[in-house]
Amino acid sequence: MMAKDNEPAITVTSHGAAGEVTGSCHRLTVQGKSVLLDCGMHQGGDVVKRLQEERFDFNPRDIDAVVLSHAHLDHSGLLPLLVAEGFGGPIYCTHATRNLLAIMLEDAASIYQRDLDKGNLRRRRAGRRQLSPRYTLDHVRQVLEQCQPLNYRQDETILPGLDLSLLDAGHILGSAVVVLTVAGEPARTLVFSGDLGASQRVLMRPPEVPEHADLVMMESTYGDRDHRSQEDTMTELEQIIAEARNDGVIMMPAFAVGRTQELLFHLGCLYHRGLLSGWQVFLDSPMALEVTRLYDQWLDAMDKDDQRVMAHFGARSLQEFLPVLSPTPDVEQSMRINRIERGAIIIAGSGMCNGGRIRHHLKHRLWQERNHLVFTGYQARGTLGRQIVDGASHIRMFGQRFVVRAQCHTLGGFSAHAGRNELLAWAKGIGGEPRFRLVHGEPEALESLAGALSEMGIPVSVAEPQVAFSPDFS
Repeated sequence: MMAKDNEPAITVTSHGAAGEVTGSCHRLTVQGKSVLLDCGMHQGGDVVKRLQEERFDFNPRDIDAVVLSHAHLDHSGLLPLLVAEGFGGPIYCTHATRNLLAIMLEDAASIYQRDLDKGNLRRRRAGRRQLSPRYTLDHVRQVLEQCQPLNYRQDETILPGLDLSLLDAGHILGSAVVVLTVAGEPARTLVFSGDLGASQRVLMRPPEVPEHADLVMMESTYGDRDHRSQEDTMTELEQIIAEARNDGVIMMPAFAVGRTQELLFHLGCLYHRGLLSGWQVFLDSPMALEVTRLYDQWLDAMDKDDQRVMAHFGARSLQEFLPVLSPTPDVEQSMRINRIERGAIIIAGSGMCNGGRIRHHLKHRLWQERNHLVFTGYQARGTLGRQIVDGASHIRMFGQRFVVRAQCHTLGGFSAHAGRNELLAWAKGIGGEPRFRLVHGEPEALESLAGALSEMGIPVSVAEPQVAFSPDFS
């Protein structure tokens, strides 16, 4: 498309999260400048193998700035690699996102280096070539130095003729809807939703709706379905707890950021209703513990009603709100949980069971019928969690085969993503006559949401990997 006189020529290319829900990375080219919206890693499989295969479809040195929607690794995890390969520009995000990055990227780098060292030891023994790290902790520190945090609704000129404002996306702490205004006659407003939070969520505020847009890049994770209500979800959780009370242990794989903190709040509410008598809750994730402390520091930015609930019980932190909570930061403490036969709720990462301590708990308990495995978040294709959710009778971990006999549950109402009707309501609330470009969804969800938007009279297209898109605003 040729731009009209004085109208900015805009091109968007999706290098990830196009036809899939991980690896969010979109390159905006305008007026000779390139801005990256997110720089996430693909999730699932072996981290060393995955990073060895990751390749940018552009030269990182040619990127002028990065705008980060939030800190989840599928949106931020390749920032250290971007820096390692020559990107030296600013990274714009919220203050809370910058705080979370310090935790998440350092943890990811440590795991990557540990697994790389183990793999190289096996390679040496086999006489094979050693693998060099794609990035190091020094590159993580460089990422943090290049971050330029902004407040919500703070207007910032990030490049000549390009202004940025961040709105609250309600997804996790610090998550943002990105609003970019491109100078021209007329000026054009581009919105990138990042990940939008569900309306029936604890701790998070509802996603803000931009006042105006010409082009909206919107996530579509749950574009083909809605979530169960929070009330129904809590009722099901209460039933699981009652069923397991006298016999089993409940395992809850949970993402360290967002999901864990919401679960602690929900369990705190059950505790104050007298429904956790005889139960002990273990938070078995060092990173989740660190993130929870960060959430405690930002409680005044959380949902006001939930703040009042905590204040009513005199709680100034999530741990104070859940007195039966036992943090287990040390490996020895984690291993002692294996001796407990009943009355334990174990919250551990990773959320999709691809790594972390949850796999050790699965090793000890997944093959016992009396135990319960409760999924509270999205399980992407290719992950161990997705295999179990899809009904696998056996799985492989640690080089061994395990039968799946534990009772498995999926509590969809805890999703951190907006459901179909919430996505449509958010889209409809944006002023102007925006065109929509759908990203961050699996094919079925993308097709369903695109059809619904079209029925509403909204022009919509679906992002294709590596295909440059130039919106026609005529």
